[in-house]
Amino acid sequence: MRDLVDPRWMKLKAVLFLFLGFASAALVLMECPSWRIALGLAIAIWSFCRFYYFAFYVIEHYVEPGWRFSGLWSFAKYMCARRAREKVNKK
Repeated sequence: MRDLVDPRWMKLKAVLFLFLGFASAALVLMECPSWRIALGLAIAIWSFCRFYYFAFYVIEHYVEPGWRFSGLWSFAKYMCARRAREKVNKK
């Protein structure tokens, strides 16, 4: 799959993610409308966003400063391949 480089498509993708987030949160709150659920949902969303940002910050600045990854999945694949290369080199 090619990298997304057109700014218009990136903006559309961001708007779609925002819409999906609001829609799914609304569905959860419609199913069980309570302030506790709303607060828990907000904290969960905030926590996952912070984790995602932190993961990329740590990867970019401390783990592999020379590499750029398209997502956590590509980083996980890179790390698995790296471990396999290290095992081969130890033999």
